[in-house]
Amino acid sequence: MTDEPTFAIVGAGLAGAKAAEALRTEGFAGRIVLLGAEPHRPYERPPLSKGYLQGSAARDTVYVHPPEWYGDHRIDLRLDTAVTAVDRRAHEIVTADGNRERYDKLLLATGAAPRRLPVSGADLAGVHYLRSLDDSDQLKAALRPGARVVIIGGGWIGLETAAAARAAGCEVTVLEQGELPLLRVLGPRVAQVFADLHTDNGVDLRCGVTAAAIRPVGTDPTIAGGVQLAGGTTLDADVIVVGIGVTPNVELARSCRLNVDNGILVNRHLLTSDDDICAAGDVANAYHPLLCRQLRVEHWANALHQPAVAAKIMLGKPATYDRLPYFFTDQYDLGMEYTGYTQPDGHDQVVIRGDLHAREFIAFWLHDQRVVAAMNVNIWDVIEPIQELIRSGERVDAATLADPDVPLGELVTS
Repeated sequence: MTDEPTFAIVGAGLAGAKAAEALRTEGFAGRIVLLGAEPHRPYERPPLSKGYLQGSAARDTVYVHPPEWYGDHRIDLRLDTAVTAVDRRAHEIVTADGNRERYDKLLLATGAAPRRLPVSGADLAGVHYLRSLDDSDQLKAALRPGARVVIIGGGWIGLETAAAARAAGCEVTVLEQGELPLLRVLGPRVAQVFADLHTDNGVDLRCGVTAAAIRPVGTDPTIAGGVQLAGGTTLDADVIVVGIGVTPNVELARSCRLNVDNGILVNRHLLTSDDDICAAGDVANAYHPLLCRQLRVEHWANALHQPAVAAKIMLGKPATYDRLPYFFTDQYDLGMEYTGYTQPDGHDQVVIRGDLHAREFIAFWLHDQRVVAAMNVNIWDVIEPIQELIRSGERVDAATLADPDVPLGELVTS
């Protein structure tokens, strides 16, 4: 057995791959073992519902690194390898085939899994979820011109899938339980922008409805052929997509008795309740020092940037993760970036700079006259001054904030 220090990373997605990269960048010369349950080398997830699914990006563009990178950087990449247990006392991880791997430091980047639709028929063939590269491949093949597509869930994944399906020439219906898609996230004024965007592009958007069952094709009871609504109406479908959120993959952490609550609980340094184990990406519920709360963010930016902090902590170097949450979407001719954090009860005012109807605007969410979150739609190169404004915590005048003639950089005075 070698005495060479070994750092293990469980989860070979974006967060896992960037952690391996960061460890080498920070000068770690020991063994790095990167284990992933999927057969694919690490890839990014945003293209799966955006460029790749929409046909504007090639499949090879989804990967984090070229295949030779792992060997060149002495990363022991083990695919098709599920980790089933962590023995904290022995400092070992256990894989599904019973093998044990010693670790000195461990990073859990186990991600999240799609919530399953809890109705009869949800397991029939033809019901798609969108989380993995294989999911995206299968859905992409199913989006043929004229296909009847029913999407259950009007969140980001559902709406991005709707845009991809319309681009492929499909007939698309989106089912949303709320009064508007994204209502809880954006509030009524901005959520209406996305509702109008999809109806203007030919989507049959049905709000205030619930899927009660998935019905099979009449001649084959194993294949989904329609969605039955709570009121009894059945919508015929060639393709059914379920996008009702994700749940963090915490089973491994829970089984080894790490602190778990809506993800793996970590501090501002991404350390778990075990000083030799960090967590990063979708699974990490991290304390945010600026927002003064635990926060689990299910978006690309955390998986991209948290690993650099985790790598430093694993190496005994000081580091804190305090980046503001960030995500983006591309749907039809609308591009959007969102930064900051708020909940329905976390703001008392929404200020719009620009034209909602033209879909060229910045929306600011304020609490006590302080900007806590903002979204720029079809307006670019403004994220940095927006984040500076949020970080400053300065009170701002709503009329000045709404005035496009006032540069955003001038709103921060200190």
